[in-house]
Amino acid sequence: MDYVIEMLNITKAFPGIIANDDVTLRLRKGEIHALLGENGAGKSTLMSILFGLHQADKGEIKKNGKVVEINNPNDANNLGIGMVHQHFQLVEIFTVLENIILGVEPNKYGFLQKKEAREKLLKLSENYGLQIDLDALIEDIPVGMQQRVEILKMLYRDNEILIFDEPTAVLTPQEIEELMNIMRGFAKEGKSILFITHKLNEIMAVADRCTVLQKGKWKGTVDIKETTKEELSWMMVGRDVKFSVEKESPKIGNVVLSVENVTVKSKESAQDVVKDVSFNVRAGEIVCIAGVEGNGQTELINVITGLEKVSRGKISLNETDITRMSIRNRSKLGISHIPEDRHKHGLVLDYSLEKNLVLQRYWQEGFQKKGFIKKNVVRNYATELISKYDIRSGEGPKTIVRGMSGGNQQKAIIARKLDKECELLVAVQPTRGLDVGAIEFIHERIVNTRDKGKAVLLMSLELDEVMNLSDRILVIYEGEIVGELNPKTTSVEELGLYMAGSKKDKREGDEHAKLKK
Repeated sequence: MDYVIEMLNITKAFPGIIANDDVTLRLRKGEIHALLGENGAGKSTLMSILFGLHQADKGEIKKNGKVVEINNPNDANNLGIGMVHQHFQLVEIFTVLENIILGVEPNKYGFLQKKEAREKLLKLSENYGLQIDLDALIEDIPVGMQQRVEILKMLYRDNEILIFDEPTAVLTPQEIEELMNIMRGFAKEGKSILFITHKLNEIMAVADRCTVLQKGKWKGTVDIKETTKEELSWMMVGRDVKFSVEKESPKIGNVVLSVENVTVKSKESAQDVVKDVSFNVRAGEIVCIAGVEGNGQTELINVITGLEKVSRGKISLNETDITRMSIRNRSKLGISHIPEDRHKHGLVLDYSLEKNLVLQRYWQEGFQKKGFIKKNVVRNYATELISKYDIRSGEGPKTIVRGMSGGNQQKAIIARKLDKECELLVAVQPTRGLDVGAIEFIHERIVNTRDKGKAVLLMSLELDEVMNLSDRILVIYEGEIVGELNPKTTSVEELGLYMAGSKKDKREGDEHAKLKK
């Protein structure tokens, strides 16, 4: 069998951890090859070695049977290897066009020639169905469009081997389906794809073969037609994993969160992005806000947690008006928030793991005395959470968070938020980038929070998560709540119709009467 890429006996160590331990991976021409493993199993490290961001300590890489040296991403690009990173590598204040040509700018006599680049990109975007405004600034376009930019960067450089690192972690279900179709199209053309993911459904839907890593070691390579989700999850985590959430009927208590006629203005235009929204979340229930990305749910969560200001309306927590309250005071009052953007709002990336784990508690008695932080107490507390939430880091509590895998960064945020006593847990995309074992654990913790009589407000783009975890679903469309659904009596198809704006609850009199009962 001829292989376009062979990574043979690759070993790579970092301080305190062997990320890849004698790993072999072979990629055939024209195949979609999935790379599966737990958070911190070494998947991104292996692909970073292939792309030239890291160099292996041992082992060799072959392209079309010949040994090659890949010392940096330019070497990779020259060999036709491109990569879409988990956290996009884009300059936010540059345009789409400027980002795509960055590093390979076409020039004549030292002058930039954008016209020929534009023509090539327009042709590529048309051929592959990747339409995008080339003159838009990156900071003004949603993440789904930003991913298109990353894909066009690879195509513009004529890459034949395409690496996708967690490509669906930030996408809506509709965008995921679109990406799957794009990947199938690439494979039909003879391009070879390496695809890192935690989502077993996606592997079963799109991959030809799958290589599984466990704690840095190669566990096996299987043909997707001859395996099951259960077998893959067993190879990945070494135990059976439940794919559905087990929970008893909710024991509903008093209203904890009350949102009354809340309106939020758009930052980009004169329009309202959230329009006169009202709903309640009670103790002992999980309420999910479901919607296609860009319909106001992010702004709604931001005003509840204090990241943005309300234009009109009132927000109360246990009958206390928190509409104008600071983020720290909301936190002290009992709001715990797992944020949508873990890098922007969840972590201080250049702090150690232990400092990140006490970010919302360091001023409390026990962690400090007369303004001086008790370092031993912080370290012991961090060590306890690392063990409890299985946060994998090379140097334990001393690890700088920036160097951790995305999934383990997410676990660190969740550990900090769920360990803090709260009245309301606001969980936004809580399992983004997590493997099936970690998802099962986090779901259990969220249900446990509900069963302790706390209120949970969930926002998720994962429809399985919405249907599995929720006690009530509120659908948001174009800034309005258009439906309230019971996950036990509704279907994914019906939910999808509400999310697309094709269906709307009929309400007599007060538009929000049903939600306020």
